Parts: sequence; structure tokens; C-alpha cells
Amino acid sequence: MTDTPEHLQRKRFYDRLLTIYGRKPVLEALLNPEIPCYRLHLADSNKPGGIIKQIITLAEQRGVEIVHHSRQALSRISRNSKQDQGVAADLECPNHQLFDDFIASPPKGNYSLIALDGITNPQNLGMIIRSVTASPCCGILLPQKGTAAISPLVIKASAGTLFKSTLIHCDSLEQALPKLKKIGAQCCTLSSHSKQTISEFQVQAPVVYVLGNETEGVSKTVSALCTHHIQIPMNNGVESLNVAVTASLLAFRSVF
Repeated sequence: MTDTPEHLQRKRFYDRLLTIYGRKPVLEALLNPEIPCYRLHLADSNKPGGIIKQIITLAEQRGVEIVHHSRQALSRISRNSKQDQGVAADLECPNHQLFDDFIASPPKGNYSLIALDGITNPQNLGMIIRSVTASPCCGILLPQKGTAAISPLVIKASAGTLFKSTLIHCDSLEQALPKLKKIGAQCCTLSSHSKQTISEFQVQAPVVYVLGNETEGVSKTVSALCTHHIQIPMNNGVESLNVAVTASLLAFRSVF
């Protein structure tokens, strides 16, 4: 069964929505006029006054829809009842998109992407987002499962760049990489066991750099789909770099 145009349009809209939680993160988002806020969610159990009053006042000034929920209902929205503090907000991130939309109209020329395979540390994810957003790299390919959830920790580590970032959401890299290869992209993993170094790897087509889990690396199934395996030479007995540092080097590679 194929998606109707109306269903795809709704899917695209909701894919651009990012739900954040916690009083301070929501307050900071509302204070930034460059961050489109779609809806504010509040628990009925919140006591009036203080930061809650500030949040409500800002939301009213910006014309944001305010919805009140039971504590249980709010926890279903935030998906983190222990840390949401009775507050959540739906933000619209205009550069977040579906993989199918990206592949239907990819960038011209030899663009690059950073694909994440099992990055579970929120701080690493946030730092990767910050570096890639600042770089010429086209964006981050982010699978729905197996990656750290977008949380206040990720937002903080990204230094707020998450809202400006280009995140391309896919179901899995196992499904996405073959489609990227079909339109001419090279898929490349980083491995200390590879013979080819990063300086020897000549980019002659769009390239997707796949970065793996902090301890286990790229999964075998994803690695098998890649066309190239390269290494960053290490000195002084150091085995590898932090994954966020590696992402920075790759994202800025075309600059140097």
C-alpha cells in the first residue's frame, strides 16, 4: 500500500517536529525567536509561578498553542517522566527531512554525508551534530533505531546547533546505503585494520562516511554494504579517536 500525498505531507511535517522536555530547555527554546515552536505541553500538576509562568508568558507572546495534560499523558509525550519536569514542547526544525525526500533530490556535485551506526552516547551525538552543522558536509544520516534519542543532553552538547542541523531520518542504514550506492555514492567506513589511509582515499563521487558504535564500531551488516574501508593513522600507541572527533575530521575534509 502506497502513501497518499496527504499522508506523505503529514509525515514530512511530523518528521520536522522535535519534542524537547525539561523546564530550562523549553524556556531557552522559547527565548530564541529563530526556533519555531509549534506546541507547548504542560502537566496539570505544575504549580503556577516561577519558571512555569515565564514559559507560559513567552508561549502566549509568540502565539504558541498551549495544551494541558495529566501527568501520565505528558510522560507519554516526553517519553521521559523522570526528567521532563512537567514540561515539553514541539519544535519545528526546517532542515530535518525524510531519507526518501533527500534521495529523490540529492545535492549536486560530490557532496558528503555522515551516517551514524549505533551512536548511543548523547554527548557524542550532540558534538557530532555541532561539528557537521558547522562544516560543508550536507548532513547526518540518522537511523530511527539504535541511536541516542534527541534529549536535553544532546541539545546541550550540540550547543543549540541541533535546531539548525540537517538530519536525514531513515529507517535503517541497511535500507539506506544500497539506495545511496544506486545513485552513485561511495559508502566508506573507518577501521584501524584497513590498509588504505584517509589521505590515500580519493573522493571522486558523493561519499557517505559511516561511523560506528563507541565500543563495537560499525556493525558487520552495515560494513559489508560499504564500498571502501579506510583508516586514520594513529601514533604513540593510540588505537582510535573519539567518534565525535572523527566526525569532525571527515565533515571538514573538503576544506583542507
